[in-house]
Amino acid sequence: MTAIDRGQAHLSFAPEVGGAVTGFTVDGRDVLRPAAPGAAEALLTASFPLAPFCNRIPQGRFVFEGREVVLPPNLEGHPHALHGQGWRSAWTAERAADGEALLSYEHAPDAWPWAYRAEQRFKLMDAGFRVELTIINTGETAMPAGLGFHPYFPRRPGETLTAANDGVWLIDTEVLPTIHHPGPWEADWAAGAPVEGHGLIDHCYTGWDQKAVLRAPGQPDTIITASPECRWLHVYVPPGEDFLCVEPCASRPNPFGEGDTGMVVLQPGESRSIWMQVVTG
Repeated sequence: MTAIDRGQAHLSFAPEVGGAVTGFTVDGRDVLRPAAPGAAEALLTASFPLAPFCNRIPQGRFVFEGREVVLPPNLEGHPHALHGQGWRSAWTAERAADGEALLSYEHAPDAWPWAYRAEQRFKLMDAGFRVELTIINTGETAMPAGLGFHPYFPRRPGETLTAANDGVWLIDTEVLPTIHHPGPWEADWAAGAPVEGHGLIDHCYTGWDQKAVLRAPGQPDTIITASPECRWLHVYVPPGEDFLCVEPCASRPNPFGEGDTGMVVLQPGESRSIWMQVVTG
């Protein structure tokens, strides 16, 4: 297992499992949900990157600059392409020393017909870490790109989430966005709301100000911040589970749909980067 340390902070990785983080502890306390022992599935880890798009593309079909692309399903029992290729591929640990790590992934054209390189650069702090996710178009034609992070947090007794937003994308039975609902829905995260007591929340929130706070009685806060490009916050709270996800994203679900979805176009050699920081205390 690849790992880095700084003081009481410890960050571990499984590069071969979608470039995933397997754990982040401070003074022995889990700040991220630890990966299941021997986990070979990114969904069972502590955090993984979303590249080169976030969330679901309906039926995996889209058109880009006149070219039709069809991506195969990549989650069992689900018909839509999800989260890109990075989380389903092995990464390489190029460096892991002195509190810093570099993981990389090289994508050769396949159903996603563009070549790219993705990088994650981690830097530990005394009570937190920062990760920068970069995608570089290494092909010969323009490529669409969107990035995000998918961290899992332990669900603590009495936990609340505070995250400014101006609305939410409602979803259908296949977790695809339908209409944008302005203002609070189900849980008023902008005002700070309990994590417990809701039905399934698997929603993308708009107007996020790049800061979210998880707070539990008698325990240190967990503060998630992100780069300005991360204008969407996806929140996943599955009923009955012992975790939740608070996901800074630079593009929204159905990234090739109508309106502003956050997707950008990278010309050959161009890159895009975003960052996320998780701090406890």
